[in-house]
Amino acid sequence: MTDEDKPTRKPPRKVTPAYLQRAALAYLERYASSAENLRRVLRRKVDKRCRLRGEDPAEFHEMIDEVVAKSLRSGLVDDTRYAEARVATLRRRGGSARAIQAKLSAKGVDRSTIASALEGEDGDEEQAARAFARRRKLGPFRPGERAPNRDKDLAAMARAGFRFDVARAVVDGEREEPDGP
Repeated sequence: MTDEDKPTRKPPRKVTPAYLQRAALAYLERYASSAENLRRVLRRKVDKRCRLRGEDPAEFHEMIDEVVAKSLRSGLVDDTRYAEARVATLRRRGGSARAIQAKLSAKGVDRSTIASALEGEDGDEEQAARAFARRRKLGPFRPGERAPNRDKDLAAMARAGFRFDVARAVVDGEREEPDGP
């Protein structure tokens, strides 16, 4: 089959404000997002479409900013609410404050919003460390003998972003039995 025999693909439609609004709504229906993350998602969509059409994506950056601003005004995107929800979820899964800060920063949430979402969570650092240890079967949650693996467990906790004193307290601590009948 030669190039002439191949069916030609129709280029995608032009980027319009309505298209960007639909794309933003479709994304926000499935995922919670920060304003900066929504901006990045829309820019990737525009970049791909412009590449296929042979257009300059920079022409549409102002249009993207308008869609993000409209989403902020309407309450579809709220960085504070997003940060608080992510902190709660990541804490339950055993995320350290450092790991949570890194993940939220990667999503484009500013430092002050991250700090306020993490505020009052200091007591939760040890709970998060215990949840992480339970999930990864470290320290008191390790089946069998713990002593030979103590350094490995501490290293895993450190890589997850927990302070040494917190990691040591969890790894050297006693296993809590779950409450229940």
